[in-house]
Amino acid sequence: MTISINDPQTFKTKALQWASSFAVFCYLDSNGFEDPYSKFDTLIAAGAKHEIIAKTGTAFEQLEKFRKKHAGWMTGFFGYDLKNETENLSSSNADHLHFPNLYFFVPRYLILINGNTIEIIADNPQQVFESIEQQAISLYSESIAINIQSRLTKSAYLNAVEKIKEHINRGDIYVTNFCQEFFAENVTIDPLAVFLKLNEISPNPFSAFFKWKDNYILCASPERFLAKRVDKLISQPIKGTAKRGENAAEDENIKQQLRNHAKELQENVMVVDLVRNDLTRSARKGTVKTEELFGIYSFKQVHQMISTVVCELEEGVSAVQAIKNTFPMGSMTGAPKISAMRLMEQFERSKRGVYSGVIGYFSPGNDFDFNVVIRTLLYNQKNKYLSFHTGSAITYHADAEKEYEECLLKAKAILEVLGNRV
Repeated sequence: MTISINDPQTFKTKALQWASSFAVFCYLDSNGFEDPYSKFDTLIAAGAKHEIIAKTGTAFEQLEKFRKKHAGWMTGFFGYDLKNETENLSSSNADHLHFPNLYFFVPRYLILINGNTIEIIADNPQQVFESIEQQAISLYSESIAINIQSRLTKSAYLNAVEKIKEHINRGDIYVTNFCQEFFAENVTIDPLAVFLKLNEISPNPFSAFFKWKDNYILCASPERFLAKRVDKLISQPIKGTAKRGENAAEDENIKQQLRNHAKELQENVMVVDLVRNDLTRSARKGTVKTEELFGIYSFKQVHQMISTVVCELEEGVSAVQAIKNTFPMGSMTGAPKISAMRLMEQFERSKRGVYSGVIGYFSPGNDFDFNVVIRTLLYNQKNKYLSFHTGSAITYHADAEKEYEECLLKAKAILEVLGNRV
C-alpha cells in the first residue's frame, strides 16, 4: 500500500514509537542527506516473521542458506568478531554487552519512506497506517547525567599509541585503527528518548536504531560499508576527521586544512588501497575503480574525508559472499589488514562486538546496503550496561595527544546526549 502524507517527520517519529513496542525492530534513516545509491529516505522493519542468530564459525554459511529461503526484505547486523571466521584470528577481550555475532530477521511489517510517499508492506497495511497515525507522540525531555568511565586512562592510551608506533617503525603494520571503550554500569535509560536526542544532535546519513529483545543499538553513523545495486558494489570508506568551526569562515578554513592534511590524506589513500584489494575478491576483472578520492563532506558534528570505490560484481558471487569478502571494513581495521586486526586484540581492553560491525538490509533482487557501526551507543537493558567505542587511525606520523582528542571529538555527540561535556 502506498500513501502520500504532508508531514513525513512527524510520521517517522510516530512510526518509530509504534515500532519500539515490538521485541525486534530496525530503523534506518538517511536524515535528508542526498545519496545517488540510496533506495529510500527511511526504512522501518518491525516484528520477526523469521530470524537467524549465529555465532562466529559458520555464520556467513548459515546466513547464505537463510537468505536462499527468504529472498525478500531482511534487516540485521554483523558483529566485528566475525573477523575470526573470515580470517585465522581470535578474540579474548571481555564482552559486557552480549549481542549476537550475527542477527537478521524477516519483518512482519516494513515501512519505506521516500519524501512524502510511504509504502507499507504487510498483511494489513491500512491497519498498520492507522495504528501509527493514532500514536500520541511522547515528549522525550528526559534529562540524564550518566557517569561515563573509560577502559583506558589517558596516559594508558598515550602509552599504547607509542607502542603501536613501534610496531609501525618495525614494519609490522603501516596503519591501524586503535579503539577504546567508554562505559557505564547500573544504568537505566529510555533507549528511544536517547536515540531521538542523538539523532537530533548528530543527524547522519547512515543512522540506525536496532532493538533485539533487551539489546539496543543507537547509531549515528556517517559511513557506508558496502552497498550492492544490481551488479555494482559500492564502498565509501571514511578516513580523515576535523571539528566544525564556530562560524562559516572558520569552518571553511578547517575544511581546507583537512583537504591538505598530509596524515589524513595518507590514512585515506591507505584505506582506499585496502578496499580496492578487498573488492577484487568479488569483482569482474579490471572493474575496480575509485569514483571519488578525498571528498570532503560536512556533518553537524564534524567534517569527514570520504572516498568512493566501486566495482562490477563477478557472476556467481552471491550477495552474502560479497559482504564476507570485504568484512570487516578497512576503515576500522588497518593495513596489512590481518596483522592490524591481530595486533589490536593485544592493545584494546574489550571486545568491539557490534561496534565496527555493520547494520543494514537485503532487498528483493538481492541488493543490499550496510553502514559502519561507529558513533554508536550500545545498551544491554537487562544488565543495565551501556557502552560506546571510539577509535582513530594510528600511522607513523600520528601524534598520540591529537589521536586522543580525535577520539573525544567523535564521542562528543554521545557524551552530550548522556549529560557529559568534553
